[in-house]
Parts: sequence; structure tokens; C-alpha cells
Amino acid sequence: MSPAVEPLSDTTPRRARREIDLRAVAPFAALVALVIFGALVNPAFVSLDNLTNVVTRSAFIAVIAVGATFVIASGGLDLSVGAMAAFVAGTMILFLNGGAVEGPMLLPAAMLLALGTGALCGLANGLTITLGRIEPFIVTLGTMGIFRALTVYLAEGGSIAIRSQELRAAYRPVYFGNILGVPVPIVAIALVAALGAFLLYRTRYGRHVTAVGSNEDVARYSGVPVNRVRVLAYVIQGVCVAVAVLIYVPRLGAATATTGLLWELQAITAVVIGGTALRGGVGRIWGTICGALILEMVGNIMVLSDLVSEYLIGAVQGAIIIVAMLIQRSLGRR
Repeated sequence: MSPAVEPLSDTTPRRARREIDLRAVAPFAALVALVIFGALVNPAFVSLDNLTNVVTRSAFIAVIAVGATFVIASGGLDLSVGAMAAFVAGTMILFLNGGAVEGPMLLPAAMLLALGTGALCGLANGLTITLGRIEPFIVTLGTMGIFRALTVYLAEGGSIAIRSQELRAAYRPVYFGNILGVPVPIVAIALVAALGAFLLYRTRYGRHVTAVGSNEDVARYSGVPVNRVRVLAYVIQGVCVAVAVLIYVPRLGAATATTGLLWELQAITAVVIGGTALRGGVGRIWGTICGALILEMVGNIMVLSDLVSEYLIGAVQGAIIIVAMLIQRSLGRR
């Protein structure tokens, strides 16, 4: 009997390793294939300026999607990130226009306010979900409407713009500047992703996140503070939204009721493309960054070619998340 049992014990781990490797490598293989396809469609796609522009423009979704990775890996979902971004941006710009702090400390104070507002919005989502025992889909759908309505109210139906030209000029380098030749948004992506990867892969909290997303009851019986883990995941999401806002505001210098529209769809799509299980229990930070790059590259290729109208970018992104889910389910069955 033992010779018959040993091959099973040897092959099973190998199959599991192959499956795990396939899920982890698939997003990067898709990214490489997309780059090759873009080069074939239009050689200008692979120019350094265009690729730098693609990565820079993906910064907003990439940073937000890092936070979404924590939320989804813990078994949650946040549909309010786009509306939250608009609200945080509007609050920050109103603070800048109010001039509550004078001198060179005004801009840093506004940035701290944005980070605090994002964290509080995430905290509100997390506490409502855990203490109220309400489905994340319902709660964040509700807060999406609240944040969006508050933005419209603050803007009085219009837009909220930075009035001071001096402030605009001082803030522009946060998006248009560079550090050692690397655009600031790309540096922000790298820093946020590195910090997120360390937190998810190298800390006890990261292990708790995947444990809660995998099986909440088992995690609770094992002594994991389930509610605290989930609330903190939403706080991380709120902070990531605020960081994305810090990069976004100097680009246009204004916020409107449509700021961040459909960002939640793009963030969730990036997370799913990156290999994070939508049902929870698995989180892949670098895969998420890869997913955000794929989304931006798809849009860029559509603009540079006449294969599909650029007005159908939203439809293509919606199709991508469906295909990604089908691939995940197929890999799961295997």
C-alpha cells in the first residue's frame, strides 16, 4: 500500500505549486503580451515617453487598488472609493482656499487633512460593516451616495478649484515633477506598493487579513480579532484613496461631482486581474499594480489605434473584469 500512497503525496504539492505559480505569473504574462500587441498595433506605443505617461496615469487607480487588495483579501468590498476621492479632494481644496493656515505650512496641512479625511471615511465604512453586521456591498453603496452628494453640496453643484495661482504652482510638482528623473506618481506607486507588500506579506496583520478572508469562523476561533482586522483594512483603503487624491489634485487643480467616477470599478478590476480572489483569502499586491497597468495600457492602445472606439473604454474594462473572474474560477476548479 505504501508505494501506491507515496506518489500521491509527492504529486499533490507539485500540482499545488504549479497552480499557485500560474495564478501569480498570469498577470505579468498578460502585461508582456499586451506590450507586444501594442507595439504591433502602433510602434509609438513602446516609446519611452508613452510608456512613462501610461504608468503615470495609472497612479490613481494603482494606489487605490493597493488598499482595495487589503479589503478584498479580508473578504470585504468597497464601492465608495470613487465618491470618497471626490469628497476628500473637495475638502482639501476648500481648506486650501480658506487659508486657515498661513505661510508655507498651508499645503502640508491640507495634505494631512486629506489623509485624515480618507482614514475617517474608511473607518466609517469599516465600523458600519462590522458593528452593524451589514454586507459591505450595501454599506459602501450607501456611503458612495453620501460622499458623492456631500461633494455636490460643497461644490454647490459646480466645481471646487484652487483659487490661488501661487498654490497651484507650488502644488504642480506633486504630479508633474520628478525625483531623480522618475515622475513623482511613479515613485508614489512604488512606495505605496512596497509598503503594502510588506504589510500584507511580512506582518502578523497581513496573515490575519488572509485568514479572515479565507474563513472568518476559523480565524475567530483561532483568536484573530476579526472586526479589528476588517476595520483596519477599510482604514488602509481610505488612506490609499487620500494618497491618490494628493497626486490627482495638482493635475487639474479642481474637484467636481464627477471626480473619481467609476474608479471603484477600475480598482476592483485591477485587483481581480492581479490574482487576488474576489471571495477573499488571497492577496497579491504586485499583481494588483500589474492589473492597474494593464487597464491603463488597454485604454492607451485604444486611443493610439482605430481597432475599437476610445469611447468604449468603460465597456472594455467591464469585459476585462468578467474575463478575469472566469479565468480565476477556471484555475480554482483545476
